[in-house]
Amino acid sequence: MRIAIVAESFLPHVNGVSNTVRHLAEQLSAAGHSVLIVAPSPGDDRHAGIPVVRVRSVPLPFYREFPVGLPDKVMTNALARFAPDVVHLASPAVLGVAGLRAAKRLGVPTVAVFQTDLAGFARQYHVRAETVLWRWVRRVHRRADRTLAPSSETVDRLRALGIPQVHRWGRGVNLTLFGPARRDDDLRRRIAPDGEVVVGYVGRIAAEKGVWRLAELATIPGTRMVIVGDGPERADLERLLPDVHFTGMLQGEELARVFASLDVFVHPGEHETFCQTVQEAQASGVTAIAPAAGGPVDLIEHGRTGLLYQPSDPAALRAMLTAAVRDAGLRRRLSGAAQARVCDRTWTRTVDELVTRHYAAVLERVDRAA
Repeated sequence: MRIAIVAESFLPHVNGVSNTVRHLAEQLSAAGHSVLIVAPSPGDDRHAGIPVVRVRSVPLPFYREFPVGLPDKVMTNALARFAPDVVHLASPAVLGVAGLRAAKRLGVPTVAVFQTDLAGFARQYHVRAETVLWRWVRRVHRRADRTLAPSSETVDRLRALGIPQVHRWGRGVNLTLFGPARRDDDLRRRIAPDGEVVVGYVGRIAAEKGVWRLAELATIPGTRMVIVGDGPERADLERLLPDVHFTGMLQGEELARVFASLDVFVHPGEHETFCQTVQEAQASGVTAIAPAAGGPVDLIEHGRTGLLYQPSDPAALRAMLTAAVRDAGLRRRLSGAAQARVCDRTWTRTVDELVTRHYAAVLERVDRAA
């Protein structure tokens, strides 16, 4: 099969969309499919042997670290030359809409993946555009042949907007990379020399991730905090939390080593459509705490495979983390059950579901129409 992926974001920018596209493209290529990626510049023109067509981009005015791809003839010509069987729209917003139009002109079916809560993102940056953004999301996804959403809550929200053909498609986790065997006791001693409980956050250090809530956790007695990642709020957060260990952006084995060396992983953001870092913590044998909203609700069974707190309760997150810090037995039970639950969530299995169920469905509709 020939699959063109039009990605609203891709490497070298590291975020949920980029990481999902990277794993998707690599798995599709490994399975013998021909893959083309279209993504904003700057960046390499190949990834793991897969061609990447770069289009012009401009930074978001309120988030300059995020480039927005500008549709142009480079993309439309590349898609025409590639002649895909399916066009995969990864979190379509601007570039993805142009990819959708190009696919329609070529008579090629489209699968659109909803991954970024644009309305929640705008709200965090005090941009009053929620109604307009939801209308835009509805317009885009109603034109796609099939929409995939990463969590049951998101599926329900999109269906309520009147978007047809919405299906749940989750994410895989790299079980070869993430695992308890990566635990590094020397690293733990450097972070917590007095044997404190190591609490960590991994992700973009940005307002939409709720990172300022980490400040209320850093003073819990008997803990040391690690923050992994980078982003626009990092410098201010470092000044506020001088005793917290900031690692910067980590990837690969270095990231897996830090993950496995945590005792508790905390995600304070309530606008996650999936929350991949919860799965990575679970695979690493680490207790995960996340809000009872969005993607984490599908990933964590409260009290069995992790802990969910109510984001509307300002005291809930600190209280829940305090309880986990004080009870090592609880942490062992939660992390053990969570690790068992993710043991079959490989990227190979996830991408195979995408091809055999979702790509096959839109291709079948095209064949019937012909």
